[in-house]
Amino acid sequence: MKLGVKFGVLALASTAFLAGTAANAGMLDVIKERGELRCGVSQGVLGFSAPNDKGEWTGFDIDFCRAVAAAALGNPDKVKYVPLSTKDRFTALQSGEADLLSRQTTWTLSRDTDLGMSFVGVNYYDGQAFMVRNDLGVKSVKELSGASVCTETGTTTEQNMADYFGANNIQYQVVAFEKADQTIQAFNTARCDVYSTDASALYAQRLTLNDPDRFVVLPEVISKEPLGPAVRQGDDQWFKIVRWTLFALTEAEELGITKDNAAKLLESGTNAQKRFLGIENEAGKSLGLDPKWAYQVVSAVGNYGEVFERHLGKDSPLKIDRGLNKLWSQGGLMYAPPAR
Repeated sequence: MKLGVKFGVLALASTAFLAGTAANAGMLDVIKERGELRCGVSQGVLGFSAPNDKGEWTGFDIDFCRAVAAAALGNPDKVKYVPLSTKDRFTALQSGEADLLSRQTTWTLSRDTDLGMSFVGVNYYDGQAFMVRNDLGVKSVKELSGASVCTETGTTTEQNMADYFGANNIQYQVVAFEKADQTIQAFNTARCDVYSTDASALYAQRLTLNDPDRFVVLPEVISKEPLGPAVRQGDDQWFKIVRWTLFALTEAEELGITKDNAAKLLESGTNAQKRFLGIENEAGKSLGLDPKWAYQVVSAVGNYGEVFERHLGKDSPLKIDRGLNKLWSQGGLMYAPPAR
């Protein structure tokens, strides 16, 4: 190899290494310089992400955006919400329109490997279900032969139905729409017999229909839908910040730390509580965050249980039972590695 060529190859390798290093550490710096987190959310699903009467975005997914902003920027209000359809959500994340996708998205192998994105974990264990009008007299999904089913494009819903209905020899017709509001309107005006999506979304959308008591969610759940936040691939630091924010919400509940008592426990908590909140703990430094990042998260939105009950559970109009979303110590699946 000639000397000039050799140095050229070394220079290219060095440039590639430095570029990769910058990319791995770049997202947090970009967000800090911009002064806000761009968070991709749904276009309006009650309980998860929807503007209230004042035009303020609220919901389970919104609070996760706020938690990440609290960890990364020290301020939960420094968020720009980017409403996304199911069709556009992945493109928006890939293009940089959104820094984080917090939008009722099912974690699947193909999405985790083919779309240039990585799921940070599961924040809601869900499953696909079906809603019908009471006057149809249907009590089970297996009684839906010949029915027309409204759903959204770009979701796992259509494949799940094909698998389930095919296995049970049920004939059906799909009526697909690009946006959630189009799907709901079609079902509300009887353009289809059935509306199918994640069970949690059905309970939320049922409350928006004309006379909700005319509709019922059937008992069967036909799929596993682990919903979780996602980020673009290629930035390990940002991935870990978002992932550990999710874990922090769960561990705070395990430790009995709430939005109301977090400040008090900084001074008078147990060793485990104070360590989690940032006292004599280097975990924040390894993430590139303030030592009290977890304290900032819980002070902003509360722990996982508080967020769930406020928007989806007993303190919300939806009244969804936590079920699988209880802590592991209470018979659920929510489990966080120690933040130490």
